[in-house]
Amino acid sequence: MPRHLLSEDAIDPSIRDAVSASHRPVVEEVQAAITANDVVVVGMKQNPFPRKARKALTAAGIPFHYQEYGSYLSTWRPRTALKMWSGWPTFPMVFVKGVLVGGAQETMALIESGELAKRLGK
Repeated sequence: MPRHLLSEDAIDPSIRDAVSASHRPVVEEVQAAITANDVVVVGMKQNPFPRKARKALTAAGIPFHYQEYGSYLSTWRPRTALKMWSGWPTFPMVFVKGVLVGGAQETMALIESGELAKRLGK
């Protein structure tokens, strides 16, 4: 099932650049990390779930790159841009070999099943 995204045709030409540029550097920073690393965890302070994902990856001996974007009260706009870009509604966002696999629960399930090691060729 494809994601619902507002068609480019449904955005007035006068605002397309503003829509496209909204927090683009943060999205590009995450895209670069995903390109450069096999496993990327995108999280935020004060949220226990990014910490759980990192702890599970560490315990499994799986190296990862972590990027943190503020706390509940700060940097929420760039985090919203990341949510809109990825389609994933919560943090963390975990990427494996360039593929969004979900959050902490999904990552722990992949570790427990052995699927994450398989995807990493281990």
